[in-house]
Amino acid sequence: MRLQASDLACSRGGREVFSGVGFGLGAGEALVVTGPNGAGKSSLLRLIAGLVRPTGGTLSLDGGDPDLTLPEQVHYLGHQDALKPSLTVAENLAFWVQFLGGGTVMTPALATAGLAGIANLPAAYLSAGQRRRLSISRLVAVKRLLWLLDEPTAALDTAGQAMLAALMAEHLSGGGLIIAATHGPIGLEPAAELKLGAGQ
Repeated sequence: MRLQASDLACSRGGREVFSGVGFGLGAGEALVVTGPNGAGKSSLLRLIAGLVRPTGGTLSLDGGDPDLTLPEQVHYLGHQDALKPSLTVAENLAFWVQFLGGGTVMTPALATAGLAGIANLPAAYLSAGQRRRLSISRLVAVKRLLWLLDEPTAALDTAGQAMLAALMAEHLSGGGLIIAATHGPIGLEPAAELKLGAGQ
């Protein structure tokens, strides 16, 4: 299994964000995307997730499910948590599980994320760290090959960071792939690094 990118380019609002980006990632491997603000880290993840169209280059996945597109085999965890405040913790996760085509058993995912005790609490009352944990619970509830993580440790306390590090390690050990955009260490070692921005 291999994700291969060659000479990728991306433009937003008529401005070139990046060009000439290439990398290869095999089963059980991770890639950390670094660079200054505005270098295109989030745009690269969104491009791989199918949310942004590339203006050049190629992107392919060999060894995945041939009946699914690349975006259908991806978990995209953006830097903003997509939650509906009026729904409870459990209802928010249920929505995402249904949307992503997962099963119906969500309790283990909430327990792994440390949210089982507040499953019936409306998301409006969650702290920033709890909101992040709820987003992370999607990774557990629905199995997907490639995780795209944008600043995944944002707002997480030490325990939350350790929980995420354990989940990432387990995903990689099972042959999964991870691409994470970050400004600092996130517990994803060893990992290859792709630097965007000046000198790219």
